Amino acid sequence: MAKEMQTKPERQLTFVVDLNKCIGCQTCTVACKRLWTSGPGQDFMYWRNVETAPGTGYPANWADKGGGFKNGELQKGRRPTLMEYGVPFNFDYQARLFEGGKDRVRPSPTARSGPNWDEDQGAGEFPNNYYFYLPRMCNHCTKPACLEACPNDAIYKRAADGIVVINTEQCKGAQECVQACPYAKPYFNQIAQKANKCIGCFPRIEKGVATACVAQCVGRAMHVGFIDDANSSVHKLVKTWKVALPLYPEKGTEPNVFYIPPAFGPMVEDDKGNIGSEPKIPMSYLVKLFGADVQRATATLREERAKRMNNAPSDLMAVLIGHRSADMMISPLT
Repeated sequence: MAKEMQTKPERQLTFVVDLNKCIGCQTCTVACKRLWTSGPGQDFMYWRNVETAPGTGYPANWADKGGGFKNGELQKGRRPTLMEYGVPFNFDYQARLFEGGKDRVRPSPTARSGPNWDEDQGAGEFPNNYYFYLPRMCNHCTKPACLEACPNDAIYKRAADGIVVINTEQCKGAQECVQACPYAKPYFNQIAQKANKCIGCFPRIEKGVATACVAQCVGRAMHVGFIDDANSSVHKLVKTWKVALPLYPEKGTEPNVFYIPPAFGPMVEDDKGNIGSEPKIPMSYLVKLFGADVQRATATLREERAKRMNNAPSDLMAVLIGHRSADMMISPLT
């Protein structure tokens, strides 16, 4: 039975990421890292990160760790190892930069994993190799597996905005949340012996200011707002046009981070450079990530883009272009 504290909030803060516009610059990653995870024991933590897809991701192979729900029952996944997160580099700046150390310059220890370890590699063979960027964060799920798994009732959904938060004073370090989340977004702080995770920048939200990751996005690839606000871009993309989809919906947590699938990538080509009619990114891979509804979503996106290319109006394209950043962030929060 679901815990009593897992109740429906008054409103739900929702994020949409346009994968056609993300350029993998990691500005959102840096903004989040500097603001929230610079403390002791948080070296390896990236509450917000941008992965290359296809790829192993962060932590390595997180999609195969288990967790979430199956037929309504909580699934117990495994805890990623520190090597899968990527052992934080220790770099002797003094010796290398100011004392002329003679040994080879390298981070220590070196791990064959970590954030962006396989950046820009992707899959496929030339000339039809492909990849795209996949920003990830806590999904602030409607049915959070982390909350359900916590034996100490230290995790709750905020009534005002649906943000999922860990009460670190109540957390006893059981790490059940780390195992249960199928997206590997709670972390365990070995120094504090507490679980840590994205807090949805709620101190900013309470002031009507967008989250740091959204506010700093240089490509205007991200939207944030309340899903019940019919004027918000997130409502239009998720509810009206239905082109924003959750990642791995079969995990059963009902994420509140949605993605506009990559629909405008290059087409396949033969060894002579002749362009074909099929996208290089296989539809089968997009279905694996976002479910079968991605086929309808990508078709809608291409149809609406074709309208604009023919000088016809498209409300959907106007929302996705984001002529005013305020329309993607501040307006939905007021």
